[in-house]
Amino acid sequence: MAKNVADQLVEMLASAGVKRIYAVTGDSLNEVNDAVRRAGDIQWIHVRHEEVGAYAAGAEAQLNGLACCAGSSGPGHVHLINGLYDAHRSGAPVIAIASTIATFEFGTDYFQETNTIKLFDDCSYYNQVAATPRQLPRMLQAGIQSALHQKGVAVIGLPGDITSMDAVAINTSTQNFNTIPVIRPSDTDLQKLSALINHHQKITIFCGIGAGEAHKEVVALSQKLHATVAYSFRAKMDIQYDNPNEVGMTGLLGLPSAYHSMHESDLLILLGTDFPYTPFMPTDCKIVQIDIKPERIGRRAKVDVGLCGDVKDTLTALLPLIGQKQDDSFLKAQLKVYADVKEKMQTYVNDSGEQDKIHPEFVASVLDKTADDDAIFTVDTGMSCVWGSRYINATGKRKMIGSFNHGSMANAMPQAIGAALARPGQQVIALCGDGGLSMLLGDLATIVQYKLPVKIIVFNNRSLGMVKLEMEVAGLPDWQTDMYNPDFALVAQAMGIKGINVKYPQDVQEAITEALAFDGPALVNVFTDPNALAMPPKIEFEQVKGMTVSMTKLMLNGHMDEVLDTVKSNYKHLKDLL
Repeated sequence: MAKNVADQLVEMLASAGVKRIYAVTGDSLNEVNDAVRRAGDIQWIHVRHEEVGAYAAGAEAQLNGLACCAGSSGPGHVHLINGLYDAHRSGAPVIAIASTIATFEFGTDYFQETNTIKLFDDCSYYNQVAATPRQLPRMLQAGIQSALHQKGVAVIGLPGDITSMDAVAINTSTQNFNTIPVIRPSDTDLQKLSALINHHQKITIFCGIGAGEAHKEVVALSQKLHATVAYSFRAKMDIQYDNPNEVGMTGLLGLPSAYHSMHESDLLILLGTDFPYTPFMPTDCKIVQIDIKPERIGRRAKVDVGLCGDVKDTLTALLPLIGQKQDDSFLKAQLKVYADVKEKMQTYVNDSGEQDKIHPEFVASVLDKTADDDAIFTVDTGMSCVWGSRYINATGKRKMIGSFNHGSMANAMPQAIGAALARPGQQVIALCGDGGLSMLLGDLATIVQYKLPVKIIVFNNRSLGMVKLEMEVAGLPDWQTDMYNPDFALVAQAMGIKGINVKYPQDVQEAITEALAFDGPALVNVFTDPNALAMPPKIEFEQVKGMTVSMTKLMLNGHMDEVLDTVKSNYKHLKDLL
């Protein structure tokens, strides 16, 4: 049988290293599905929702380098959008196959017709529709090259009638080239940078995910400069471990120590970060920014020196130009602040809570101590992110994936699917909020269908916890943030997953140990305190005033019981305000 366009597509994807396609088959996608079946060298993962497929592909791409998802005409395209936005903003090389209606129906407002160019334009670097068999291989090769080197999503629109046509040989490349160049600033710029660094004494290095491959160089630079090292959430697993000068994270989920160090510095060096929260950036010190994408330089902070370069390549060239500093007083002072912060954090762990109000800090800490050294964690956006960021520690082998740039709900469980398939030999743990898990609950069945040993820890606070906090600090009583939840452990059991309910703090360790040791998927539904708060690294007066106003409104409306619960749950935070 002659090779058709769908066969050619699958062959090229396999050649580029794609191992699986996450999709819901149907309509215009069926020829591709059949080509996958016949080829046998790519796995078709039948998710229940295309958004889950896009999330899973994004996670796999972050771990293994390239992944693929697909959606069929109209609704399948729209369902992909949120997961593709997340992958694109995470810098994950993902190929999205958007199969469409037949070419002869284009422009007729046909059943399930969507304009894929308009639809995907804002969440992709490459976005084209192959309207003839000759176009497909050229577009696919260009799309893969774009995804790999621009680090993001490439969308290939593929009409259903084209997929069944005979493939056409082309005289341009169908091979892909994953080149890794050396990129660093010029010698002149490096000399100027070294002179600036040698001139200053109180230095903080702040690392983003772009510094993830430069752990050794970052540590070496910090020790030469007696500089502190802070980092973003995305960079934590790559920068925190074996780093004697680290002072934690900053940002909405961060710690006061990192914020303090950055604001006490006379020089701040930003490495590979596009950290979005400008209010956390100092404004009265010199700032250097090094990024491989120069268009990012200066858009988050008032930068004095901006240089283009890969962080590892740049620091390798810079280190010989830097003299060893002798004064370590700034470093010692900031490490003392960090030690005090960590002591306060332990207070939240030691107080484990009570029935149905288990403190989430305690749960995350137990998980950190019990999980494997090379575990892969996925974290839902919201309060689960807070507990993961503060209490799950790096080992040099662990990974953590979340919706760190797009900030979407419901990402953790789908990303765990992709992680489990990408790294079958490693423990995969999803830290899910009850709101996030509820949103895409159906794909628990995907975990069972493909026998994925994913462990799901549900921080079940019966509310949209982060939204509740946002409303309260804005001076608003939380409204419509409460969640009516099913028994998630029973739901898991109905799906074929081991389900465990935990209502008492003394049962947390045993439940997590049992789940992690279980040979197969498991879900631990922990009833956490709905009034537990995540205090930011710097408490503004307006936030305190907002919380006071919110509590007053609740009292005036007869909700004194809720006010008392909030106060009792968060007495530990009072020391952070003093």
